[in-house]
Amino acid sequence: MGDRVVEDELIGREGELARLGDLLAGDGPRVALLHGVAGIGKTALLRRFVRDSSGEAACWWLDCRAIEPTPEGCIEALGRAAEAEADRLPDLLEVLAGRAPLGVIVLDSVEAWRLLDTWLCHHLATRLPGNLRLVLAGRHRPSVHWVAGELPSPPLDLPLAPLTMEDAGRLLTRLGLAPARGTEIAARLHGHPLAIRLAAMTLRERPDHRLSAASLQRVMDELTERYLADAGDGRSRRLLEGAAVVRRVTVPLLRALFPDQDPEMAYDALRRQDFTETLPDGLGLHEAVKAPLAQTLHARDPERFLDYRRRAWQALKRRTTTSASVELWRYTADMLYLIENPVVREAFFPTGTQELVMQSARPAHGDAMARIVATHEGPEGQRALRRWWRVHPETFVVARDAAGKVQGFCCRIDPARASLDCLEEDPITASWQAHLVASPLPEGQRALFIRRWLSREDGDAPGEAQAGAWLDLKRTYMEMRPSLGRVYLTVTDLAPYAAVASTLGFRHLSTHDVRLDGRAHATAVLDFGAGSVDGWLARLAAAELGLGTGEPLDRQARELALADGQRLPLTPLEFGLFGYLVDREGEAVSRERLLREVWHSDYTGWSNKVDAVVAGLRRKLGPQAGCIETVTGVGYRYRAPPPDPVADFSSGR
Repeated sequence: MGDRVVEDELIGREGELARLGDLLAGDGPRVALLHGVAGIGKTALLRRFVRDSSGEAACWWLDCRAIEPTPEGCIEALGRAAEAEADRLPDLLEVLAGRAPLGVIVLDSVEAWRLLDTWLCHHLATRLPGNLRLVLAGRHRPSVHWVAGELPSPPLDLPLAPLTMEDAGRLLTRLGLAPARGTEIAARLHGHPLAIRLAAMTLRERPDHRLSAASLQRVMDELTERYLADAGDGRSRRLLEGAAVVRRVTVPLLRALFPDQDPEMAYDALRRQDFTETLPDGLGLHEAVKAPLAQTLHARDPERFLDYRRRAWQALKRRTTTSASVELWRYTADMLYLIENPVVREAFFPTGTQELVMQSARPAHGDAMARIVATHEGPEGQRALRRWWRVHPETFVVARDAAGKVQGFCCRIDPARASLDCLEEDPITASWQAHLVASPLPEGQRALFIRRWLSREDGDAPGEAQAGAWLDLKRTYMEMRPSLGRVYLTVTDLAPYAAVASTLGFRHLSTHDVRLDGRAHATAVLDFGAGSVDGWLARLAAAELGLGTGEPLDRQARELALADGQRLPLTPLEFGLFGYLVDREGEAVSRERLLREVWHSDYTGWSNKVDAVVAGLRRKLGPQAGCIETVTGVGYRYRAPPPDPVADFSSGR
């Protein structure tokens, strides 16, 4: 439906179209913020605006759903859209500014880029050359970033409201209903353009159907169900149900979801459905229809609902291990979509509007941060944080409210780029450094130290400033992948965070807790593994879906967790060697490399030390011993045991 939008849907949007036209005026706004609920007509309005302004301005359109939410991802995608080669944002904007007298950058479905909101406002929007305009279209109202931003001129705030009764009736008539019938049902469709189109499709076939007076969601549920009842055979319904469970539909994913069907034919069948829209990376169901479909399936047949998600996970897991970095985010986003746990989903895709601005700290913020530190820290804690601010101010981000007042801050440190003196003189980072020495990361991986977050009112307890800091940290995770291997953080009271931290995979590192100013500062650590952020998210999805990842290594307990329920302890060398192989699944690792990286030995001749440890591991693994393969003339390779088989529900039972 999204790529077959007709101009009729723009009935009642003449005023909004005219306001968007103000962007093209020399003294008009340079940024427009278009927002409204799913199906309200944002994309249709933007397409009409772009078409009407094509004679005056060049346009570069990005669908944010298919692009990694990092500055690099945005710059790369915009460069591709404009066929411009530039690695830096200022260079790219200069190229675009030279392409035409006036240019418009459109970011559609920008709710997928909530992690990038600060950067969009404080970097992209503020650096626009005078002849470039920026339009952001999404479901949420603009965050406080845009209200308290530093734009050259106030942005155009353009909410899309429901259509009036008169306009809804006109649209229904244009879509084929008799004027009297259109007037009769218009009031029950809440002025929602997608509901109106869906009602027109349904009621043309069933003119006697009585549409109930209910909430918009109930009306959408009813119309969707009625449409599906008329859609034909059960095969079409199953295809739509499978598509409702995943973020996007591709041929490989259809092959996994429906092994008894031709995936190419299934893809074509879905593409012809009225609900589907063509995405940059596949097909998708319109969100306003997708939600009721998934909810109905979950309620009616929870086993099938789970089966589809499990099959999707298995297909995506295979692709994430073989995809190039440019494609990796798409599979990671697909994996995230399978996770229903709100703790994880909200961490990356928050549903509410952010009320605090998270931005890099500036010298002017120093006094406000000092007052917060003095309120919540003793002399030792104050001394450590003051030193970090003096030597590495770039490690601080502040949380500001709409009035510009600093409500909190976060200090996060990349130890590879920090002063060794600062790291060693701060008791907490010194403890983390010691842990890194005792439990080193694999070559090529980096750590992130979340040294402290504090809010004016709550200290390091949960609150708005802490929530803003966590969201900003997820952006940092994405920017540091795929090399981010471990995160350390500290709080004075772990209890309020215990449930969330445990769900996300953090563990309390009690041996590295530190006392400052008479208070215990607990250390929590999260090991991402060789797959970095993407592998971590895959494991979170697998745990929720009840799928074993096939990895028999329990890293926290430093023991084997075998398929038969046995748990066997590992020696330090067994744990180090097996963990090294598991982190490089599918890669042949030489004995010399294992000696160097696990034993920390430079010996390059033949040694049976590695073989002896492998033999011991295989004995402990028993029936799973085959996961450690011998690579003749090289060394060893780890292959994860296959995941548990999934019951077949594709036949419809």
